[in-house]
Amino acid sequence: MRTLHTRLHTELHAGLHGRWGIPAVSGLLIAGSAAITGLAGAGVAGDTVMALAAVVAGTPIALHAVRALLARVIGIDLLVAVASIGAVVIGQYWEAAAVTFLFAVGHALEQATLSRTRSALAELVAVAPDVAVVLRDGGQVEVAAAAVAMGETVLVKNGAKVPVDGEVLAGTGAVDQASITGESIPVDKAVGDQVFAGTVSRGGLLQVRATGVGADTTLARIIHRVEEAQDAKARTQRFMDRFSAWYTPAIIVLAVVAGVLTGDVVLALTLLVIGCPGAMVISIPVSIVAGIGRAAKDGILIKGGEYLEKSAKITAVAVDKTGTLTRGRPRLTDVVVLGPDADRAAVLGWAALAEAGSEHPLARPVLDAARSEGLPTDRLPEVTESIPGKGITATSGGHRLLVGNLALLTQFGVADDRGSGQVAHDLAVAGRTPMIVAVDGVVVGVVAVADEVRPDAAQMVGELRRAGVRKVVMLTGDAMPVAVAVGEATGVDEVRAGLLPQDKLDVVRELQAAGYVVAMVGDGVNDAPALAVADLGVAMGAAGSAVALETADIALMADNLLKLPEAIRLARRTVANMHQNIAVALATVSLLLLGVLVGGVTMAAGMLVHEVSVLVVILNAMRLLRSRTQSHTPAAAGAPVAFVRNNARRATEPARR
Repeated sequence: MRTLHTRLHTELHAGLHGRWGIPAVSGLLIAGSAAITGLAGAGVAGDTVMALAAVVAGTPIALHAVRALLARVIGIDLLVAVASIGAVVIGQYWEAAAVTFLFAVGHALEQATLSRTRSALAELVAVAPDVAVVLRDGGQVEVAAAAVAMGETVLVKNGAKVPVDGEVLAGTGAVDQASITGESIPVDKAVGDQVFAGTVSRGGLLQVRATGVGADTTLARIIHRVEEAQDAKARTQRFMDRFSAWYTPAIIVLAVVAGVLTGDVVLALTLLVIGCPGAMVISIPVSIVAGIGRAAKDGILIKGGEYLEKSAKITAVAVDKTGTLTRGRPRLTDVVVLGPDADRAAVLGWAALAEAGSEHPLARPVLDAARSEGLPTDRLPEVTESIPGKGITATSGGHRLLVGNLALLTQFGVADDRGSGQVAHDLAVAGRTPMIVAVDGVVVGVVAVADEVRPDAAQMVGELRRAGVRKVVMLTGDAMPVAVAVGEATGVDEVRAGLLPQDKLDVVRELQAAGYVVAMVGDGVNDAPALAVADLGVAMGAAGSAVALETADIALMADNLLKLPEAIRLARRTVANMHQNIAVALATVSLLLLGVLVGGVTMAAGMLVHEVSVLVVILNAMRLLRSRTQSHTPAAAGAPVAFVRNNARRATEPARR
């Protein structure tokens, strides 16, 4: 019995001190006043209880108004406080109680529904793991997730949350990554794969080496960024804040003037209540919170309201080819022998030796192919020099090695007397990236690599057009023939080939000068200048990149091209929602003010309509939280493409970059 009494007391205390406590007490007092009046007739007792109801509901409002005034802010609370105090002074106890009670109820409903719009953030926090099973001293030890040390080995069993960011050391399994990337299907994991804290094992047993713990995990960074983004103000919101700063004092002046001219104090007080810009103040932030929250649930991290608004205005998208339209994992496809004393092993071996000292992405497929064919890849050249836009030169054992394009041969005075230029051109036309190999001033052959076009690249281009994007441009440092093959496969509007990082920046500026609002999609490294100057920088596959999470305006957590048009569609829905909310708020206030001036709208009725309009605005914003089924109609590949030669010499030659 004592336990039950204690629990009831605790729940009652929580209820009275929660968001619904004050409205509940005020409502009971209003009901009590009505009962007293009904039983005993109008009198001091009923008026006293009604005035007490106004005091209970109005005290927090008055306190908020005072705090706002101390901060030099004239807000909604001040209007309601002045109106309710004035109503009590002139004996309008019912009006005072009704206004403060409705305002308190409206505030509680706002808090309840606003917390719903932040549900995505709450869900992200909820998936944060609490415990981890760590291998220590030859045994399994359960510790707090935050207590795992970097480099420790963590066991992830079927059904368990992954407690850290890490790399799979042993085992296989399927992991549900929806909380991070928005992917609905579990992803198979094996040795060498990356896993993220907060994801859930759906089968198998994984041993994971911790590479990120506590606040350094991808999940923690996402939570931090979503929280910041939902609080960040859009340009429209900043305008509405400035508007409200002038609007509220104007309503006070209007009420005073109306009261002086008519001598009707009730009219003046009613104007104060009716003129509350509550729906206007909340119309923008509630849409932004809901829109950014919906995006986060779908694996799209938008950095704030400003970028959400920009996303809705995008009319051109510039897309880097390698790693975006293509998989970014090129493989060796051809080894063409041109030297009379050379063979396949010799050409590939020389190319691998030169590339062993290179950091370029095309070095990896050459080295991998050489290793798979049993050629040595552990030797390093004494000297390696990268020639941007041309290739690489290396020195090893007294031999000078060149791997690159015709421009590289010309720079070092190597004659193309064995038709390597034509071979390279034919390979490039076939959609491959050729590299001519020369040893000690003599061409020995050509190697070529190819990067597979993503199967959803053409669909992404079509979805962008359906989302309202007028132009899609592919940017690449590759040769024009290679770029043409990818452009035709994906259906982009325009191809710019043979570009250096500075050239990509110039293309973005050119599009902006033509009146386009440009989004640049890239990997954040070679594309950094273009990403910086674009109206919107978009990073793909950001779940595995802390840099992308920090620097991109929009980060697509999954390596999924279709998330880009999805982000633009969501942004446009959100901005349309903001405009709808503003229209509702302005129409409500205008009609109420007209109703007061013409006659017929009372203080209590006006407050009721006002609070209903606030709820309409919030409920309208909450529609953004619903997931929409996206179109999956394949876009037609091979659409007309404009091919622009940004650098005539590089564009007509096989290029490394």
